[in-house]
Amino acid sequence: MIRNRKILALEIVGTIFIIFVGTALHFTYALSGNNLIVGSFSAVNESVWEHLKLPFWPSLLWMLIELYPLRKIVSNFFAAKVIGTIIMVVLIPTVFYSYTAFTEEILAVDIATFMIAVIIGQIVSYKLFKQGQTSKTTETIAIITIASLAVIFIAFTFYPPHLPIFQDSTTGQYGP
Repeated sequence: MIRNRKILALEIVGTIFIIFVGTALHFTYALSGNNLIVGSFSAVNESVWEHLKLPFWPSLLWMLIELYPLRKIVSNFFAAKVIGTIIMVVLIPTVFYSYTAFTEEILAVDIATFMIAVIIGQIVSYKLFKQGQTSKTTETIAIITIASLAVIFIAFTFYPPHLPIFQDSTTGQYGP
């Protein structure tokens, strides 16, 4: 019981942390004077891709913060957190492209989508924590997956493919 309360409390705090830090990351690149190092972790333009950094990097940071208190309690830590993070990153463009197929972009919907995606991702992580064991191979695959995603996010910041998801909706440009 105490174990479940501790995990739940950490996931609730994590949800607030991810939303707060993710919101800040929307503005940090401009506030840094367009510093490219900051741009690796912040939205450098108004493309859908760059907005996926807003849940991704805070989730990764929270994962590292949460690892210490949960390492002995949860055996499927990385698998659960990576699945939750991937859900966040997949939900945002899914909702965005679904609703903008019928109407113009609505800022309030985009903000709500971000928050709801974070909440759902954190709930999924929590539910998976409670399911128990995964193999060391599964945990290793999860670590490789999240590390690969981090590299992809940084690489595509500076070398974005010329696809709509990478195009700045205000300037039509790609990258910083």
